[in-house]
Amino acid sequence: VLFVAGLSFVIGLERTFRFFFQKHKMKATGFFLGGVLIVLIGWPLIGMILEIYGFFLLFRGFFPVVVGFIRRVPVLGYLLNLPGISSLVDKVGESNNMV
Repeated sequence: VLFVAGLSFVIGLERTFRFFFQKHKMKATGFFLGGVLIVLIGWPLIGMILEIYGFFLLFRGFFPVVVGFIRRVPVLGYLLNLPGISSLVDKVGESNNMV
């Protein structure tokens, strides 16, 4: 709930509404807002899992940008380039889907 409220304050109500209710993002929005509803009903673990899944579906187009930025940060970039972590970050960072 606070995430949606914060996003509304940062980018405005209309842009927040347009972001969440685009046709190709309806499934992600359903999972995210359904998770919020389930948390409010009283099943927090299941609701949070649904929210996290919806969040990743909604913002997966931003992950390559975030990974590219973090790789340029001195200490974090070094950590992301370690052998075990690098392959995982490469998979998260490669996305063909645009926002």
